[in-house]
Amino acid sequence: MNNSLSADWNRVREAFQRIWGYEDFRPPQGEIVRCLLQKQDALVVMPTGGGKSICFQLPALLQTGLTIVVSPLVALMENQVKALRDRQLFAASLHSELARSQYKYNLSLLSQNRLRLLYVSPETLLKQSVWEILSQPQLIINGLILDEAHCLVQWGELFRPAYRRLGAVRSSLLKNKPQQNRMAVAAFTATADTKAQRIISEVLQLRSPQTYLLNPYRENLALTVQIAWTQRCRRDRLFNFIRSRPKESGLVYVRPRKDGENLADWLQAKGLTTAAYHAGLTPEERRDIEAQWLDDRLPFVVSTSAFGMGIDKADVRWIVHFQSPILLSEYVQEIGRAGRDRQPAEALAFVSEPTGWLDPQDKRRRNFFERQARSQRKQAMRLAKTLPETGDVREISRQYKDGAIALSLLHSRRQLTWLDPFRYRMNFSAPISSSGGDRPDRDMVNYLYTRRCRWQFLLEAFGFDREARSMRCGKCDRCLQQRR
Repeated sequence: MNNSLSADWNRVREAFQRIWGYEDFRPPQGEIVRCLLQKQDALVVMPTGGGKSICFQLPALLQTGLTIVVSPLVALMENQVKALRDRQLFAASLHSELARSQYKYNLSLLSQNRLRLLYVSPETLLKQSVWEILSQPQLIINGLILDEAHCLVQWGELFRPAYRRLGAVRSSLLKNKPQQNRMAVAAFTATADTKAQRIISEVLQLRSPQTYLLNPYRENLALTVQIAWTQRCRRDRLFNFIRSRPKESGLVYVRPRKDGENLADWLQAKGLTTAAYHAGLTPEERRDIEAQWLDDRLPFVVSTSAFGMGIDKADVRWIVHFQSPILLSEYVQEIGRAGRDRQPAEALAFVSEPTGWLDPQDKRRRNFFERQARSQRKQAMRLAKTLPETGDVREISRQYKDGAIALSLLHSRRQLTWLDPFRYRMNFSAPISSSGGDRPDRDMVNYLYTRRCRWQFLLEAFGFDREARSMRCGKCDRCLQQRR
């Protein structure tokens, strides 16, 4: 490294130490920071708690101009923005839960070029009022960061189709900027198998991205799956598990919000202190539960997947999946919230016996998910055949209830190109590429009933074949059974 580069890097490290107080980067944080400062694209798969946010926040703060962070959840945005604002740094968010006055104020900060980091959802990024400000020639944009990038894969087709339009953002914004304005595009996630990595790279139109892949293995996290023969058995086992850990912080994950409310009521009636958390609560109710859990007034929370993403608590000792998620990537995200302090932690999942004769709820839920997704795809594809070959997604959405989803599905099948984030052109002559025939829940089911080391299974599922070959964690229920 020559003297000039060395001096520049010393300034980067000094800023890192001053802002966050750490002595030095953890690999590969330094390499990722350098990559983004050089305006190179990146795909980063790093375990939960590995310090991903620093990797894009530091380059943003060191440059003149704006970095846009696209984030899936309000809680995730607000926690990161609060941490930055507490350090007197120039960051803000735009989302639907902001008071009208605060939203207008943050928009004014953006238009006056007074921000270094702007946190938005995909939908907010593509709102007309926000897009018009971002397109102003005098507003220099250094980077577009997709945080929790696995959500693009999980939600981009049927739930939040705006994700599928993000690949057109860079080229559209740069058309209005000075010629020297360069933008890096980077995706960050804790869980992406090889197929998800490919989809993320293609949708975001990453250009020769630098790739940083860290396997999800956590040596301090013991994985266990228990068969619960009946719903009563499942509840009793959960109660006994929690009662035996009276002073430990934890999370109980359920899937439907009604099940979470019922389970929380039952546990409260049994004398345990808890609360149900889900997207149906008001923002104030959600923030209150988060605060109580973070300062240990609530030892554990019964939650849907709405809880945990972006909420940083180092001393979570256990995670219980009262009902397992449909997707393996969700499971790895959720168990990754335990043991961030690197002290021993547990992840327990309950599952029905494989036939489902005594307790068919798990199998019914998986089948319902698959039928619902298949039906939604069929309806959207029928609608797609009636849409004009070129058009504007805003007009299509006004005319057709599921118009945006239909366009998203065509994009996933490579039968549609986004000319910019709003205008499209269909290409039905292109070869169809679709994931519609896949069973995304199959990996999760195979994991629950595997007889192999559970960490070995996860490493292999996420593309770390070499590491998986020699993996025997010695702590999961399967490894412990083989010892006996």
